[in-house]
Order: sequence, then structure tokens, then C-alpha cells
Amino acid sequence: MPFRVEEKYIIETELALNVKFPESFKNKMRKENGGVLYFEEIEIQLFPFFDKSDKKRISRTCNHIGLETKNARSWNNFPENAIAIGGDGYGNIAFLMHNDNRVLTDAVFYWDHEIEEIEKLADSICEIE
Repeated sequence: MPFRVEEKYIIETELALNVKFPESFKNKMRKENGGVLYFEEIEIQLFPFFDKSDKKRISRTCNHIGLETKNARSWNNFPENAIAIGGDGYGNIAFLMHNDNRVLTDAVFYWDHEIEEIEKLADSICEIE
């Protein structure tokens, strides 16, 4: 069940990962802090921002963007400039990227861990809601 997230938790994640999320992504997450994206035959469960406001939200956001990005970076050939924003349940990751300026672009990408291939899903998360 989607729920709103306070701006301070988005900022905490940005500081922890040393990136700036695009407004399109932050706007979606402020309203839902998670949810599902459907792209053709791919179903992506979005990772939430870690919300520490109470025990229930801690448990509902324990698979947060920061943790899932850390986990994804342990895989061979996961892009170094990528921030994991969702997964398909089979080990494949949806992500945003930056070009060394630490500002993530709007474009959403998909990394297939088995063949280590990257596919651009959309120019913005707004296109695949």
C-alpha cells in the first residue's frame, strides 16, 4: 500500500548516496514511496526511501534505495554511476544514472544481471507509471 514520504528522508538518501534525484522521481515517490511500474512485460517493484518515522514504516521501507543500491553494486558489472530504484524479483534492477556530476538523469534504465545488459526503459519515470 503506497504512502507519502517526508522530504527529509529523500534528502537523507541523497546525502548518503552523494547524489541528487530528479524532480520527476522525487514527485512520484513523495506521493507513494514505492509502488509498481509496468513496462511492456516487465513489472518493477520500486524501492522506497528509508522512512524512520515509526516502526511500521521502518519495516515497510527496510528494502530501501540505499540498501538495494549497495547490494546491486556487489554484483559484477553493475554500473558504478547507477542508483537502484527497483527490481523485478528475479535479480534484475531498474536504475537511474549520473554523469560524474552526481545529479541523476530522468532516464530510467534496466539491468539484466544474467547477461549484464542495460536497456533504457524510458526518458522519465512519468512515461512508465
